[in-house]
Amino acid sequence: MRILAYLLLVLLLAGAMLAGLAWQDWQRFQSTPINPDGDMVLWVAPGSTLMAVVRDLERLGLARSSWHWRLLARQRGGEIRAGEYLVPAALRAPELLDHLARGRVRQHRFTIVEGWTLARLRRELAADPRLLNQTADWSNENLMTRLGCESCFAEGRFLPETYFFARGSSDLELLQRAHAAMKTLLDEIWSTRAADLPLASPEQLLTLASIIERETGQVGEKAKVAGVFVRRLELGMRLQTDPTVIYGLGDDFDGRLRRIHLRTDHPWNTYTRHGLPPTPIALPGARSLQAAAHPAAGSALFFVARGDGSHHFSDTYEQHNAAINRYIRGRR
Repeated sequence: MRILAYLLLVLLLAGAMLAGLAWQDWQRFQSTPINPDGDMVLWVAPGSTLMAVVRDLERLGLARSSWHWRLLARQRGGEIRAGEYLVPAALRAPELLDHLARGRVRQHRFTIVEGWTLARLRRELAADPRLLNQTADWSNENLMTRLGCESCFAEGRFLPETYFFARGSSDLELLQRAHAAMKTLLDEIWSTRAADLPLASPEQLLTLASIIERETGQVGEKAKVAGVFVRRLELGMRLQTDPTVIYGLGDDFDGRLRRIHLRTDHPWNTYTRHGLPPTPIALPGARSLQAAAHPAAGSALFFVARGDGSHHFSDTYEQHNAAINRYIRGRR
């Protein structure tokens, strides 16, 4: 009887010892970083299970298929979401499972640059390997129909901004967000525009803003440039702005604007036609939109590039000619 009691005690002690070791092992598993040597990127394919992910980690030498993962999955649920995940150096197994379960995928960024044309934007999207190129073969008209703006001219309708996305997102999703952001901002700015602007619609504001965007990258000059164009519109003067001519030339523009280009009539030639061109010529940013809605007061009707990114503004044609002699002909 004593021997039986002794054996039972030994078994209990051994079981307690093994349980203690297992508990320590479990705690160590939960507290040890998966990849202490540095950050890593983990791709979880659609339909993957947690154990399939663990096998991928095992092939990388960062984990081993064991009871720890199975117990963790039972405790927290083993359902995970596909996508690309950033695994920081300090991330532990429970935190990784939480990321996978919540779909906390890695966020990439794509910046639409102020002054890009839509053609440039679509080329940049098509060249980005992180995005699913869904719209490559679509015309601009088809794109706008898909965006719910069937009668809209596509140029200028996408807000320059930095957009975050998960790898595998489509270019259409990003364009939808940029289009919605532009519509929201344009409506907001139009509703707070200065009184007595010679603009009949938000679309004309967008067109004027696109010209301002192409004329100057100097934030402090945008409202002054807007003021020049607004005064010209009010006086019935032609805008005579080179970027509109260049836009109208399209693929025929070889990088050098000549006199023949200024004299050749087309809908975007503001040297031969009065008023605004029929459409925007680029993607204007928020500051150009604000400048178009709130042009600076003044009397300047002309401006010329100084060659350093800034412009010289003049009230009269004589002053403007003198500025051209100084800043353009003088450089030549």
